[in-house]
Amino acid sequence: MKPVSRRATLPRPNSEEVELAETKITVKNNGSLRVEGEFTIYDAEGKAFDLSGRTAISLCRCGHSENKPFCDGSHKKVGFQSEVKARQLPPSAPKPPAA
Repeated sequence: MKPVSRRATLPRPNSEEVELAETKITVKNNGSLRVEGEFTIYDAEGKAFDLSGRTAISLCRCGHSENKPFCDGSHKKVGFQSEVKARQLPPSAPKPPAA
């Protein structure tokens, strides 16, 4: 499966563009989501996880990891199966107008 990869640029106030580092997310067959590059992972309260300088981690997809949201290999023990093929998503639904 080909990894999902994005490189973005952000406009600066003086019209210069700044290129952001690439982050690649790979959906592994019967396994985790592999995240590589420069990224930050936040909990539901907005607090960042201390990744100790890691530039690659795996996130659990099976729901059985004892170290959520990170993968601990539990998918192998429980026989997790999920093969995903890249596809085009339909356009997102328009947001309702603000009241």
